[in-house]
Amino acid sequence: MRIVLTGGGTGGHFFPLIAVAEEIRALARERRLIEPQLFFFAPEPYDAALLAKYAIIFVKIPAGKVRLYADRRNITDFFRTLWGTKKALALLFWYYPDVVFAKGGFGSIPTLLAAHILNIPVVIHESDSVPGRANRLAGRFARRIAVSWRDAAEFFPSEKTAWTGHPVRRALREPVDQTAARAFLKLEPDIPIIFVLGGSQGAQKINELILQTLPQLVERYQIIHQTGVEHLAEMSARADVILSANSHASRYRPFAFLNEHALAMAASVATLAVSRAGSTIFEIAGWGIPSIIIPITESNGDHQRKNAYAYAESGAAAVLEEANLSPTLLLAEIRKIMEDSAHAAAMSAAARTFNNPRAARTIAEKLVEIGLSHES
Repeated sequence: MRIVLTGGGTGGHFFPLIAVAEEIRALARERRLIEPQLFFFAPEPYDAALLAKYAIIFVKIPAGKVRLYADRRNITDFFRTLWGTKKALALLFWYYPDVVFAKGGFGSIPTLLAAHILNIPVVIHESDSVPGRANRLAGRFARRIAVSWRDAAEFFPSEKTAWTGHPVRRALREPVDQTAARAFLKLEPDIPIIFVLGGSQGAQKINELILQTLPQLVERYQIIHQTGVEHLAEMSARADVILSANSHASRYRPFAFLNEHALAMAASVATLAVSRAGSTIFEIAGWGIPSIIIPITESNGDHQRKNAYAYAESGAAAVLEEANLSPTLLLAEIRKIMEDSAHAAAMSAAARTFNNPRAARTIAEKLVEIGLSHES
């Protein structure tokens, strides 16, 4: 059995593919199936180490972005996508997989179009409450459609769409020894921890806000901050200046990017999360951490804002809009949650009931089912 995974652009597309691949491998072992061949068709490998860990073969497929504004790059990117589709056609014909699983993003479009032309079964998963353009296109011909948000189902044909929840990697769902996590992260034992996540690439506006509130934050809390690779050096240098005379400077712990094990350790000791409104919401929900969600002001279909408010309606989070954002407002919201243990406990309980922990397994089971039927 051969399965092609595709998606591109961000960790929000890539990491759920890894979660599903992990469950495909587990299913093959449990059912004593011949080990399936897994491929990742995309413009870039994103994380070559994770691909190697799950024996996923990377196949480079060019793809261009579609911008909803006048830009010369739209012309060159159109031809890049056209070339990518031709290349995907040739390689899909050569490998002829039993099923293609797509997570959306511009990087998936050439492979999806080629799979449709070759009549290879396609399954897609949509992470946002408002689907992106790639999945809207693929929804017309996909065999099955899975969604993270129940509201997203209305954008697709009901007879082939199901709510599965969001695929999250096992390493992020398993218990972690908190004493070991605190030691690894060099944290003080009795000081509450704020975990700041701007997505896999960081978030400059959140980074700026943290810098503006840093002296007040370290007086009461420890901060684990995933800044994004591009922002770490600047954030560390500016934080050193801001906290140069502060006796609690060591309470600020910036990291460029946390791998899945470090991420799980940070989550296991966190008291509160501050995050964007992408697929990280589902990881936070699984961890049962109260959160403050700050959606991107301009996102495709305003999906981040809709994600944020849909999550907040469950009682698991507070939403702060970028337009109203200020250091004073952020500090007030943090203290409101951190200083009311009953409120924080209720938010934690609401978070844990939000996502389906079997999402990756459910999708993997369907892919294996389609793959085996296509194989026979």
